[in-house]
Amino acid sequence: MSGYSTNDVAELLGLSPAKVRSLARAGRLSTRRGNRGQYQFSFQDIVLLRTAQELLDARVPPRRVWRALRSLRQQLPNGRPLTAVRIAAQGDHVVVRDKDTSWHPESGQVTFDFSVSDIARQVAPLAREAARSARATADVGSDDWFQIGLECESVAAFVEAKAAYRRAVEIDPSHDEAHINLGRLLHADGRVADAASQYRQAVAAAPDNATAHYNLGVALQDLGRREQAIEAYREAVSVDPEFADAHYNLAQLYEKSGNKAAAIRHLARYKALVA
Repeated sequence: MSGYSTNDVAELLGLSPAKVRSLARAGRLSTRRGNRGQYQFSFQDIVLLRTAQELLDARVPPRRVWRALRSLRQQLPNGRPLTAVRIAAQGDHVVVRDKDTSWHPESGQVTFDFSVSDIARQVAPLAREAARSARATADVGSDDWFQIGLECESVAAFVEAKAAYRRAVEIDPSHDEAHINLGRLLHADGRVADAASQYRQAVAAAPDNATAHYNLGVALQDLGRREQAIEAYREAVSVDPEFADAHYNLAQLYEKSGNKAAAIRHLARYKALVA
């Protein structure tokens, strides 16, 4: 995806283009550049820029602003929808919440509290337009479509995200991450069998992708195929022995199957990993 232009971001945030470029440089955002060196912002970049501006408006020293942004980058979910996230601040400390709850800072502290979904509603039309433009362009590759899917998903444009992931796997059937993401969205729609099919294709394309095995296990478990789910989870922990959720699900399924020893073993491993 080409990303959002400086002018797009300036209009969305109510800033001048020069201010947007200044914030991007100072914050060392991981923005891509176009053929002519122009900024190409992601949705996450826009969230970070909004946060930086809020802190600066509250007269937080710039050095602390950029430190807060580095912390925020680590807290934001990567490649997953941000629309349930709230961002708040107490002094120069940024707090990220994934539930729409109230947060009241102490009296006298610098404060702001906004829902990322508010920004997403503004950005979503741009993401949809980028997807439409890509469909009219002949040389858009599978990785490009995957990035379009990520960007659409991040602003809750799920119909366009699914279409983008489908296009990615049509061009490259071995694109395991696109299969996984498409499967996850289908799973969320209740189309569990279709999701399982996508996860199986991801496993076939990348047998060392632990997430593909794990997601397949979840789908099979939801379909009532206990033994197949156990095998998928076993593959997940074989690839990644520290996959805590896979150990937990194995413990549950072994408990239901009457294999107490295996259930205890995997539950102990899960507890050790999350301790």
